[in-house]
Amino acid sequence: MTETKPKVAVLLAAYNGMEWIGEQVDTILNQSGVDVTIFISVDLSTDGTYKWCKQQESSDSRFVVLPYGERFGGAAKNFFRLIRDVEFSDFDFVSLADQDDIWLPNKLHHAISLIQSGGCDAVSSDVTAFWENGRERLVKKSYPQKKYDYLFEAAGPGCTYVFKSNVLQKFKEFLIEHWDEVVQVDLHDWMIYAYCRSHRVNWHIDRVPLMNYRQHLNNQVGFNSGLKAYKKRVNLVKQKWYRIEVEKISQLLGSEVRLTLLFRVKNFWQLRRRPRDAFALLLMNLLGVY
Repeated sequence: MTETKPKVAVLLAAYNGMEWIGEQVDTILNQSGVDVTIFISVDLSTDGTYKWCKQQESSDSRFVVLPYGERFGGAAKNFFRLIRDVEFSDFDFVSLADQDDIWLPNKLHHAISLIQSGGCDAVSSDVTAFWENGRERLVKKSYPQKKYDYLFEAAGPGCTYVFKSNVLQKFKEFLIEHWDEVVQVDLHDWMIYAYCRSHRVNWHIDRVPLMNYRQHLNNQVGFNSGLKAYKKRVNLVKQKWYRIEVEKISQLLGSEVRLTLLFRVKNFWQLRRRPRDAFALLLMNLLGVY
């Protein structure tokens, strides 16, 4: 008797993606041990991305393209739209996908195996960043989770996220109820992780990198490395972007944690997973930059 493969809904957000989307889609369709359906939401584009997606839909039942015409203005709102509008309750699992990465053949099967083992309800992971010149570098996100890390950072790139469908269904209900407020959050992966952790979802951050994370000039959020990236992050903190996002998420979740300076200093070790980031945030708080 043939074992039934898990059904996975892959939510893919696209925008002017013709240069890479074909390669990304091929690696999703070639996932081993699972049955995938790709749901695609295309932000208003000028390079034929929507037309290409509709052509795939017309010839392959594994594609579903959502109605086109809205300008989302960023990946976060596009992913929120996917979660709101896709009916994934008949699927076993849900995964998020960018338009320009490369998935290793066992990416989904590995994450699902971790969930099916009973150890967790959602999985994210480290990734391998890569550049067109052949350079590669591990992006490590699998530092031990901390008590309050979800209020101060995501679990990693959202394109690594895999959920039990009923877990994301709970977030979907929250999203619909608080739509106007949630879409003001700039990073969907951070918002989703924060919701899940605050609602006691058992989340595992895996150290096995099964996705190649493409780096290019058009990355909305890419690999933060080097002096240029460090200066960019510092400037965002100085402009209070980071603090505002923390407060948005905390308020949306109805967190009982009062994020005062005393709290942030006293609990600095519990705010970020990577030790270097925890100390950097402590220093910013002490210097009044945060």
